[in-house]
Amino acid sequence: MKTNNKNISKFLSLILRHNPGKIGLQLDKQGWADVEELLQKINTSKPGLTMEVLEDVVKSCDKQRFAFNEDRSKIRANQGHSVKVDLEYTPVEPPEFLYHGTVGKFREDIRRKGLLKMNRHHVHLSVDRETAMRVGSRRGVPVILTVRSGDMYRSGIEFYQSANGVWLTDIVAAKYIEFK
Repeated sequence: MKTNNKNISKFLSLILRHNPGKIGLQLDKQGWADVEELLQKINTSKPGLTMEVLEDVVKSCDKQRFAFNEDRSKIRANQGHSVKVDLEYTPVEPPEFLYHGTVGKFREDIRRKGLLKMNRHHVHLSVDRETAMRVGSRRGVPVILTVRSGDMYRSGIEFYQSANGVWLTDIVAAKYIEFK
């Protein structure tokens, strides 16, 4: 992703996941924002964002953080919200194992409390170790935790999968985590 696109992607993450009020934007109940309104409000303080650039950011984002509706009149973040939205996820059976990338300083807290969603709607899990490694490395030397998601599912714990392939659940108790 180009540097400018990366900066725009980070700003969109802030607006569409955490603080739409920063630019006076309102999300609907499912987290959608009107594209024309988004562009107009962003361009009030940060001129230069066009529909073409927005489409390029959405398409080129390696994590596929954002999605347009069918006619590209609305946009939303795929997951990771701290604001209240209903992304209308349907429970789905996860793979037997999922992975979570973190850093060593959180290991003991996780060992005691498990993985908590903190200020987000869900705990985020990856389908492979490589993705979890990239996630964990954003904060330092990564530690990869293996989650026994199949056991959790069989115990009645629901899982969801976002449009960009991130696995989501409400909490992962420590008893389901392999600390290797």
